[in-house]
Amino acid sequence: MIGMQEFKKVEMKVGKVLAIEDHPNADKLMVMRVDIGEGQPRTLVAGLKPYYASAELLGKLIVVVTNLEPARLRGVESTGMLLAAQHGDSVVVLTLDEPLPPGSPVL
Repeated sequence: MIGMQEFKKVEMKVGKVLAIEDHPNADKLMVMRVDIGEGQPRTLVAGLKPYYASAELLGKLIVVVTNLEPARLRGVESTGMLLAAQHGDSVVVLTLDEPLPPGSPVL
């Protein structure tokens, strides 16, 4: 278990999916450009191709962990992590039920 002080170190913000393309070197990965209110979009790499078509995610407001160290996934740098839930074979990206501006903090 982690304490509340450790949990508070995780920074999460609202992100808007601006663009999506297939990862050039991986069958299950997508490369996404996401606005998190910083002026320049971030690149996120996510293993969502088995669960979503690109058109289903384009324009969605999602929850992004923004203070992780960048990770290189099959040659593409990912500068954040979107949150999703899994139950059995189903994976669902966490979205907002009401619109908020990109960059809004998730509490």
